[in-house]
Amino acid sequence: MTSKEVFHEDHTKEVRSGERFEFGANWQRFLAVLDESRIVAAENSMLQMLGKVALNGKRFLDAGSGSGLSSLIARRKGAIVHSFDFDPQSVACTNELRQRYFPDDPNWQVERGSVLDQSYLQNLATFDIVYSWGVLHHTGHMWDALGNVAPLVAEGGHLYIAIYNDQGKMSRRWKWVKKTYNSLPAKLRFLVLWPSFVALWGRPIIKDILTGHPFRQWREYGSGRGMSPWPDVVDWVGGYPFEVAKPEEIFNFYRDRGFTLIEMKTEAGDLGCNEFVFRKIPTPVAP
Repeated sequence: MTSKEVFHEDHTKEVRSGERFEFGANWQRFLAVLDESRIVAAENSMLQMLGKVALNGKRFLDAGSGSGLSSLIARRKGAIVHSFDFDPQSVACTNELRQRYFPDDPNWQVERGSVLDQSYLQNLATFDIVYSWGVLHHTGHMWDALGNVAPLVAEGGHLYIAIYNDQGKMSRRWKWVKKTYNSLPAKLRFLVLWPSFVALWGRPIIKDILTGHPFRQWREYGSGRGMSPWPDVVDWVGGYPFEVAKPEEIFNFYRDRGFTLIEMKTEAGDLGCNEFVFRKIPTPVAP
């Protein structure tokens, strides 16, 4: 059995057992509303975090490419892109964006792969930029995944990741919600989805109505990373496996592996992902 066949079998088993959300199916809905304004918003968000880190001509690895949007941005900025994902429908989404914007481009490769598969990762080169936004906490083995991407960063290169913020009891409650959602038959998942939607969006919607701007936050959602509100609600409620980390835990983890932090954006104890950009410290050359 090939590695791709193993990935497919493992993914199918996990989805059927309620242990994995079908992220790719949700990303397909997002691609239906993806337009230039959303691409530009996501591009601005990425470039703001990367700061002076140039993309043109750099080797860029998108580990867990999802919709393919981040890979698309990197390629548009001149990077040589390698995208992979464990979810077959996410791979299809990334391939769809490649065909839309860079058909048959040899500088953008898309593959099926797992960040937990050492044999797959060992066949990859090292990269100037390793990017994994909101992915590694969905593997079921977050700390292994965090460790596995470290050797993929070239010396002097950069690692850009986003990991769910640890909110203590609140995070444990959301983990229960996500596991319950995935364990239910598809026709009954609304029993979890709609109460969660009210919990996430009820207050902002009421506030907008009371201030005379009905649904303003809903309409303006995604101005930061180009996302779409409803697919994001489904992604959040269904996103399982689900693990979290405190910012200092991520910092210490990569410091101990020869990385230095150059940029960080936290949720200040709130819901969402903390973002980090690390630089891999080059090994000193012996005199």
